Amino acid sequence: MANVVSNSALSHLSELQESIRQTYLQYPYPWVIGYSGGKDSTTTLQLCWYALRELKPEQLTKPIYVISTDTQVETPVIVDRIQESIRLMNEAAQEQQLNLTAHKLSPILNDTFWVNLIGRGYPAPNSVFRWCTERLKINPSNRFILDKVAKHGEVILVLGSRRDESATRNQVLDMHKVTGMTLARHGQLPGAWVYMPIEHFTTDDIWTYLMQVDSPWGGDNMQLASLYQSAQDGECPLVIDDKTSSCGNSRFGCWVCTVVNKDKSMEAMIDSGEEWMIPLLEYRDWLSSTQDPEIKPQQREFKGRDGRIKISSTGKLRWRTYTLDFSKEMLGKLLATQTELQADKPDMTLISVDELREIRRIWLTERQDWADSLPNIVAETTKLRVAWEQNDAAMPGQLEADLLANLTAVNNVPTQLVQKLLDAEWQHQGMFRRAKIHEQIEKVFGEDWRDWDEIAAEMERLQNQQAENVE
Repeated sequence: MANVVSNSALSHLSELQESIRQTYLQYPYPWVIGYSGGKDSTTTLQLCWYALRELKPEQLTKPIYVISTDTQVETPVIVDRIQESIRLMNEAAQEQQLNLTAHKLSPILNDTFWVNLIGRGYPAPNSVFRWCTERLKINPSNRFILDKVAKHGEVILVLGSRRDESATRNQVLDMHKVTGMTLARHGQLPGAWVYMPIEHFTTDDIWTYLMQVDSPWGGDNMQLASLYQSAQDGECPLVIDDKTSSCGNSRFGCWVCTVVNKDKSMEAMIDSGEEWMIPLLEYRDWLSSTQDPEIKPQQREFKGRDGRIKISSTGKLRWRTYTLDFSKEMLGKLLATQTELQADKPDMTLISVDELREIRRIWLTERQDWADSLPNIVAETTKLRVAWEQNDAAMPGQLEADLLANLTAVNNVPTQLVQKLLDAEWQHQGMFRRAKIHEQIEKVFGEDWRDWDEIAAEMERLQNQQAENVE
């Protein structure tokens, strides 16, 4: 390890590494070190690696787990770096006889971005409704941590959090601090302690350290610095609770993030020579445009997945999930983007076959896509050959959908109401016990089935009432 310039927190580097060793030896819990591939988590892991490597093999009795969360919509450059880092870490740890293993975590299929955005029609995330953070980042990490808590009783979660980041972050760091201890209780994970070795480092400390100390697992810190320079931005932390900032400020992270107005990181990477990312940016910007209030009526349902219609006391309608037709458009554009990228990068996949199958299942069973549109969309936009599952039951198709639409129009009955009731019957067909079908039927009838004219009349009434109150 190279000599480090003595300044600020780095002037006590040897003391810090000794403190890391003593913390490891003092508590009988395994360590879980968060690694996002950015500067802070890299510094934290390097410090711990070098410190613990000085211990004798018989002292390294507690396992050290390095975890990195792949949301499956990460900026591809970051994904490549993290995957290579995990490979190098596992090889180096074995060679150096360090009781450490690195793990890449991912959301379960039901939680992935595309399954929820395109499958269920969740709107593109924004600062008010950031539904993606818990599903893509918090849940995968917490599942791993709680699994280790169940196995070992308690764990120490080592994070690259710093007080130099913000006043709000400082308050979070102080919230669960235990007097006289280097550890803090985790606010939401029972059995988890939090340890932050670099909490007093400044950004200058971080870069001084990384530029003068080689990676112990063979990573390239100069490449990391170049990545920051090309993106002109920060990093996403490992997110393990809803108080941790989850990017959303144009930082390294999900290429499809719509929480920010513009993805300056991706724009900067393109300007620095990564022109192949242009289709990603174009799709992301198009998706972000769906948050424009002026076009929401053309793309969204006025009723949510919960069956409710939400109108404020001032008569303003809250537009809910994307329509099925717009979800089909989103999928078509995404697959076309993937096909365009694969012309230069054949191995690049934006959405997996498993996700496509799950989206198809949701469209068929929850969104009344009797035409079974997804296989045709895939065939028209890609060269994928997928063995789609065929249902043995006589499921309805487009012909039945058209016939039903005519019948319900004549009888003034909501088409989707009848479709949902029929779908409930088909889903329970052949079951020995059919008690749950009654619950499902009751749920369907419990939805708000007012048509658009009734909704518009209600909005007008509330708006007039609001105007009278102002007068």
